[in-house]
Amino acid sequence: MKHQIHAQRKVSFAVALLGIVFALGSAAHAADPRTNGWFTTYSGQYARIYTNAAMVASGTVLTTWSNNSQTQSSPAYCGVQEVYSSSNSVYVRSTGLASYNMGPWQNGAFPNLPVNQKLFYRVPRTNGVPATKSITEGGQIGIFVDGVEMFNSWDAFYWNGSTTTSGGSGGYWNQDAYVNEGATFDAGYAHQQNTGTYHYHANPIALRYLLGDHVDYDASAKTYKESASAPTKHSPILGWVADGFPIYGPYGYSVSNNASSGIRRMISGYVLRNGQFGTDNLTNTLRTSLPAWAVRLFGSSYGTTYTGPAISTNVGKYMEDKAYLGDLTNSVTQAKYLQGTDYDLDEYNGRWCVTPEFPNGTYAYFVAIAADGTPVFPYNIGRGYYGTPAGGTITSPSETVVTNFLGGPEAKPSLNLPAAKNGSVTLTWSATEGGTYMVQSTTNFSAWTTNSTTVAAVLNNASYTNNPTDNYRFYRVAQTALATYDSAGSGTGSGGGGGASYAVPGNSTVSRGSGTNISLTITLPGNPPSPPANAPISSITLGSLTATSFSDATSGTVLANFTIPSSAATGDLTVVVTFTSGPPPFSFSNALNLTP
Repeated sequence: MKHQIHAQRKVSFAVALLGIVFALGSAAHAADPRTNGWFTTYSGQYARIYTNAAMVASGTVLTTWSNNSQTQSSPAYCGVQEVYSSSNSVYVRSTGLASYNMGPWQNGAFPNLPVNQKLFYRVPRTNGVPATKSITEGGQIGIFVDGVEMFNSWDAFYWNGSTTTSGGSGGYWNQDAYVNEGATFDAGYAHQQNTGTYHYHANPIALRYLLGDHVDYDASAKTYKESASAPTKHSPILGWVADGFPIYGPYGYSVSNNASSGIRRMISGYVLRNGQFGTDNLTNTLRTSLPAWAVRLFGSSYGTTYTGPAISTNVGKYMEDKAYLGDLTNSVTQAKYLQGTDYDLDEYNGRWCVTPEFPNGTYAYFVAIAADGTPVFPYNIGRGYYGTPAGGTITSPSETVVTNFLGGPEAKPSLNLPAAKNGSVTLTWSATEGGTYMVQSTTNFSAWTTNSTTVAAVLNNASYTNNPTDNYRFYRVAQTALATYDSAGSGTGSGGGGGASYAVPGNSTVSRGSGTNISLTITLPGNPPSPPANAPISSITLGSLTATSFSDATSGTVLANFTIPSSAATGDLTVVVTFTSGPPPFSFSNALNLTP
């Protein structure tokens, strides 16, 4: 993973031009939000938590933690680490840990802590819309673009006819997660259950802030709130539901099919059953009947007795305490309430509309909030899916896929424009936290001088300032080591601390005593043409050593991992990549110099 750059001011134009090329390349792929809309800015940075208010006040965070039930013994990287796709699906690998500082939860009184979920999630590209809708069960129902899991509006407790219980698929009276558990949410409106799955039930406000969705951040209190100004742009896609439809933030076009109609907050179709808007008043009628939306969705799934728990002062505690406006009549006009006129979002919390990413229209869910930003039912999506929930967690794809993104420990460093001051040049590049980098320079491209081997990443960046007397140099950087980390489950074999990483070709010098594991990023020459991505490889060798694992998810680039025994022969080693079928073996002489 070596990148070279001229450090003189007179070639700054060439460096700027390189940046333009990268920008054009990114724009060319922006048309597919399913593959390019993931929030990966901090994928090379460790996930962090606060466990109490004192840590928030002091800015102290943890990258490893334990409460004897949930333990994160090695750092894990934030969120989305890999994205793959086919014509049918998009696949996302994630730790499930947010990019912002998570916690605290009830100032340390909440019993659970988040841990790496090693999540591999499939989002279907095609969307079936069945007449009979599926109920969203407890647990994962989708994934947000930061790699955090989406849960529904249920807290997993329900009335079984005689008492409140948990487990199973619920019943006719299901407790509202925000109402009953909201006090346990952190500043990002998320928490975790006993397996450490960090998740959102409602308005993911910290993610929305990171995406620029009309949210303000209080740097002193480290909290988020809805901006008081009027919204000026459509909310971004926040995630994907298991049925393949997107979920947006709370702001959309005023008229669903008109992108020029202005921006406003989407109004939920649900109201409390308190006698207003034509609802019955549960305080008087008690919980003796279900709202029409629940009858349609549940049918007789849980029996024929609809009587729920007694009423005290807790109307709103259960999801079924809310009615859908589309089923109600306006007592003043004696007309049915209409979607698009009286409210925006249907009983599944979405609508058919045009959006910036889908100018020809799509069904889309929207986050539901009140004018002051308070989450309102049904929060992210309703109790039922609008489409067929064909997505979900898988072990591995059952089809050929292309690689759209590799982040965290798999990301290649990217050099930024150098900065010159007082005769010195400072190089900066994207880095992986826990990584150590080597900087080399040359004046003629035949002999390279090692300037430093100890440049450590600071979060997900690194930098090096040259000696002012070096008046004419080209520079390159390479990652030489990576601290142990908790893998998201990457198939490249680098999980748990893959050891030092080297580029081939690159003429790197490696000390046999620097570690037993190394990773190679092998760039194949353009001639002969490289086999397609995921072409079968029969072997990769480094001298007399054989790779312990390898992959070629991107055409032209092969990743290989080797274990270096203490008895390995030293000297210049040749790398040979042999494909099962296709071109002759690719050979790289003197790819690595192994020293004692």
